[in-house]
Amino acid sequence: MKNITLGISLFFTLFSFAQVSTNKAHDAIVEEFLTNCAEKHNYAFEMSEWQACLDQGLKKDSTVAYLWQQKAMPYFKCKKYEAGMQYLDKAVFYNKERWLSYRAFIKCIFAHTYKDAIKDFEECIKLYGDSYVMDHSFSFYIGICYLQLNEYEKAEKLFDDYVSDIYKNRQQLEHPTAYFYQGIAKYELKKWDEAIAIFDKALKIYPEFSDVKYYKAICWFKQGKPKEEIGALIGIAKEDAAKGFSINEDNTIYETYPYQKKFSKK
Repeated sequence: MKNITLGISLFFTLFSFAQVSTNKAHDAIVEEFLTNCAEKHNYAFEMSEWQACLDQGLKKDSTVAYLWQQKAMPYFKCKKYEAGMQYLDKAVFYNKERWLSYRAFIKCIFAHTYKDAIKDFEECIKLYGDSYVMDHSFSFYIGICYLQLNEYEKAEKLFDDYVSDIYKNRQQLEHPTAYFYQGIAKYELKKWDEAIAIFDKALKIYPEFSDVKYYKAICWFKQGKPKEEIGALIGIAKEDAAKGFSINEDNTIYETYPYQKKFSKK
């Protein structure tokens, strides 16, 4: 029994040492070929140089998942989704725990492959619990996917649960983007009063939120409010949008989010 215990202990010691050694080796490759090579170039107009640096690193060790993700990332930002996804798939293959949720996010917000995004997010929840990627829970993004697939009841429940969860478990956090999509689910289900009440919560936190004002105005229209009031609110929404007040998420500089209102400049 003592020999078995010693054997198990030795196995885990060697396993841990191998992990540390691999991580250090990967870190060195990342520093050499990403930090000191690729990042010396601007992928916006030096894509080939950026990719060449990463290819050199992957030639040295093709299992460095972060380099595969860095090959993919610039393509998503210039809307070449299929070109990027082949590399992101490699990142997931070599480090699923780190990159599966990121791939799910990309499929949801960038590539707009919503059914595939749901599959990835559901796998994430099964493996790692309902954790977070890009500031929101996996379930939140599944809710966005369901909105885009016209499955509004499913989206409504997910957003209701998400808003409740972050309020109860994150020090009474109220997030305007969460309220926005919760309100949109109510809006699509023609629950005008509920949608307006939720939109007002978003505006209390973020008074210049132009998208919220636009959809609140549409709710007013559906309720038969005077056209003057509706027009005035839409006018304010346009002014706020012109000043840059819209959905406040980091990746809106690259992608228009679902239901984000783009006003004409006329």
